[in-house]
Order: sequence, then C-alpha cells, then structure tokens
Amino acid sequence: MTSEIVVIGGGTAGARLARQLGAGARVTVLGEETHAPYNRVLLAEVLAGRYGPEVIALPEVPVRRGVRATAIDRDLRLVHCADGTTVAYDRLVLATGSNPVLPPLRGNGAPGAPGLPDGVHPFRTLDDCEALSAAVGPATRAVVVGGGLLGVSAARALATRGAKVVLAQQGEHLMERQLDVSASGLLRAHLELLGVEVHTECRVRGLRSTPEGAVGAVVLADGFALDAEIVVLACGVRPRVGLAVDAGLEVRRGIVVDDELRTSDPYIHAIGDCAEHNGVVHGLAGPALEQADALASVLNASVPGSGATARYTGTRALTRLTLASSTSPLDLAAFGDPTPRPGDDVVQLADATRGAYRKVVVRGDRLVGGVLLGDLASVGALARAWEGDEALPDSLPLLHLLTNDGGL
Repeated sequence: MTSEIVVIGGGTAGARLARQLGAGARVTVLGEETHAPYNRVLLAEVLAGRYGPEVIALPEVPVRRGVRATAIDRDLRLVHCADGTTVAYDRLVLATGSNPVLPPLRGNGAPGAPGLPDGVHPFRTLDDCEALSAAVGPATRAVVVGGGLLGVSAARALATRGAKVVLAQQGEHLMERQLDVSASGLLRAHLELLGVEVHTECRVRGLRSTPEGAVGAVVLADGFALDAEIVVLACGVRPRVGLAVDAGLEVRRGIVVDDELRTSDPYIHAIGDCAEHNGVVHGLAGPALEQADALASVLNASVPGSGATARYTGTRALTRLTLASSTSPLDLAAFGDPTPRPGDDVVQLADATRGAYRKVVVRGDRLVGGVLLGDLASVGALARAWEGDEALPDSLPLLHLLTNDGGL
C-alpha cells in the first residue's frame, strides 16, 4: 500500500483502523486529545477509582496528539490543522466520534464560556473523567442529569467514591433505549441500594449558581431544586460532523457512508460514532470496531492484486454494562428490541432475591431481542443467535433459551 492515508480521530475507531492497516501502510492519525488512545467504555471504572488511566490505554499506534483538524480541502486533498500545518492525503478517514449533548439549561452555556458555573461537567473524555475525579470526594453532593447508559455508569461510579448522588431522568424509566420496565426497575433498585436517589419523569430546567460562580443547585421544571456541588451532564451524544458539513459532504444525523464506508466524496471515508450507514448511527464501540476492520479490508483491497473489495453490511449491536464491586456487582446486557409485538413469544424469568432478570422475545423463528440483568451466563449463546439472525431449532423449547448455554 503506497497511498497516503490520513485518519482524523485517535479514538477507538481511528486507532483500530491504523492497527489493522498494518506496519506497511502510510498512515497519519491526527488525535485532538493529548492522551494516547484509550478505551472510552471503561471511563466509569476510572472515575470509580478501580482503574488508573494507563489500564484503559489501547495498544499503541503512532498518533499526532493534540492536533485538531480545522478544515478539509477536497480539491487539493489537504487537511488543515489548528497548529498551522497541513497534511496531504490520498484517502481521508473521518473518525471524529461524537460530542456530549449539553442541554440548553438556564445558567448553562458552552463549556468554558461565561455563564457556565464551575462544577458542571460533561462525561465523555479522559480529561472529563480526571476533572470529575479531582472534584468528587466523600459526601460531595452530585447530580447526574440523564438516565441512559452513560448517566447510570457515572452515577454508580460517583456513589462508589462516596458522593451523595441524585440521578435525574426525564423519561419514564432508566436506560429506556435498552431495557424494559421490569429490568429498569431492578437497575433502579440496584442504584438505590448504593445510595443513589433516582428521579424519573422529571425535566431539568436550569442551574442555580452560588455567589462565587460555582454551581449550587439543579432546578427542575416544577421549581424543585436539587442541591449540588457538582453536576454531570450525561444527556447523550451527537455525531461530530462539523468538518464534513464544512467540506460539503452529505450529512444527515451522521456522515452518510455506503457499504465501503465511503462518503459522498470517493476519496473520503467515515467510521465510528460520526458515520451513518443505511440510516443508522450506532454510537457504540462494537460497531466502531467492525467498521474499522471492514474499512481496513476495503483499503487493502484497493491495492492491485489484493482480491475482492470488502463490504460493511451493518452491525447488530449488543449493549453490555459490567461494573465490578465487592459489595454490589452489576452485570447487564441488552440486544435488539425487548418490547414484544402482538403474536410474539416472550420468555421471562425473574429472581428478585438475587436481583436477576432474563427475558427474550421471539418473532416467528427468530430471536429479536432480549434483556439480561444480574446473571449473564446465557448471554454468549443468545448474542450469537441474535447476531447471526438464524432460525431457531424447531425442537428447542423456548424456556431453554434462558439456560446457561442458551439452549443452543
């Protein structure tokens, strides 16, 4: 491979692509963060104090750290950087990831802007994690805004550090995208056992500052105020598409790519959280890794005599949350659609004493969704059956799907 490949983004997807292309590839990775690439999925473990930052580092790849790409010149095939340098490319890969959603709360502005009280933190990067770790201590009053996967992880980590945590969720139950009501109820009970105060169906209206300019409270829509010394905004993420928009590439929710992870410019690809394939923006580590692997095959296949061109056909993503604890471990997995339609078969087992819950949804002869909490012994077999989208054996009693080997 002799072409110059430039990757914008040194996160999970960009680092994986650089490794998969191999030592013979001419690759330049531009990483905006000053840290070496790391596993973002494990940030909550760092915040909880169980891992040091070095533990979550990804296998080393050469990255130009602290370099922010500011513009793409598609005619000259150049990337302009904030430090005044330019980088030429034959193929460009956008692996720009996503930004945390910062809601337009009263008293809240852009990060670093006047009007943002001290003590308000997003939770997306290692720098965010380190800032939170420095701010939290025993009995620190912390409010986490957002009850999705990220908010639950942050709340649990802060509680592990001894903070007095309140979790405010606008929706009806925690992790609405992945869990049904029953599993969410067990998750809520788990958090409350750790001392987390959970509020659902409550909308956060704004922030109240102290005279010194620090955050003092989170104000709900009904006027009730939650005292806070630190506030974590975990309201989801949004694909980082600014470079692509400015360059005139096709962008919907994410940067639109085809089965070769190619954008509307044939010399530019996109992978990871910023990419939209067949109308889907995954925003998860698993699909980002699969896209990086597929694109490495695509780029390697572009070399004469290397074989047929590879294709990316999509990912059936499993959500997995494992938070270790000597007193109250939490294991959770969810895949597909756990909400049954009329005519679907549902198998469900619950053990409130052990805090365990298993549920699968079968449509016709296909496994279409499932939730497991507290006991993941069968998750491997179930995930393989769902990811393969294969017909279940006619002779398999549905209850056996919830045995330790998934009955498969």
